[in-house]
Amino acid sequence: MAYEQHTRDAESVVARCAVVTLSDTRTRDTDTSGRRISELLAEAGHAVIDSALLPDDPARLGPHLQSLLGRDDVDAILTNGGTGISRRDQTIEVVEKAIDQPLPGFGELFRMLSWEQIGSGAMLSRAAGGIARGKIVFCMPGSTKAVELAMTRLILPELKHLLRELRKG
Repeated sequence: MAYEQHTRDAESVVARCAVVTLSDTRTRDTDTSGRRISELLAEAGHAVIDSALLPDDPARLGPHLQSLLGRDDVDAILTNGGTGISRRDQTIEVVEKAIDQPLPGFGELFRMLSWEQIGSGAMLSRAAGGIARGKIVFCMPGSTKAVELAMTRLILPELKHLLRELRKG
């Protein structure tokens, strides 16, 4: 079956999403990236059923991620923040422990698209994606511009198709 047919077959799929912002400095009022992810999901017809703002701390993210992975009403987990190279950036290390099937193309394509916007600084991003316990997980950088890039160019165009594929088995 052609890719276009798979995409058409997935048109009615609605993703039930959890949005997690990881930041030591943001508050609910200043979390523009988490808010933007939620707005873009809603505009695309998906549901945000959970959102959280956590410090960039593996001891907080690990249990929260496991809780979300255990929920029957969550299809996708979208994080922002903690994907850089500072000592506090631990999102990827925590999430990778839960990933059953990596989606390396997400990070590769995100960095390629970032290159077009910011040049060589794109190599500092450790954006990643994968499947964990039958759920889609995407880890995006914390900047609102990066979130918009990842969501509009990569995640939203494929989210329904990804879920349809996961629900086949």
